[in-house]
Amino acid sequence: MPRTADKLPESYPVLLEDIKSRIHSARIKAALAINRELIELYWEVGKCITSRQKKEGRGKSVVERLAIDLRNEFPEISGFSSRNI
Repeated sequence: MPRTADKLPESYPVLLEDIKSRIHSARIKAALAINRELIELYWEVGKCITSRQKKEGRGKSVVERLAIDLRNEFPEISGFSSRNI
């Protein structure tokens, strides 16, 4: 906590706003990058599953087991139902 004897420069509010703006901007960019990576991941997972299904002729049982195994491995992540996969 600043002491009352410590006088801030007049430009301090501008500095504070600039830094806050940079933090907000960086957070938005990070969220967008994460979303982009996750969409790419989901697309690749879907392609992988579809390719295997076509090649091996297996479908529903593999997807159901994959959903169970992924939920067990990543319990903190939602969305790994067989329907979503």
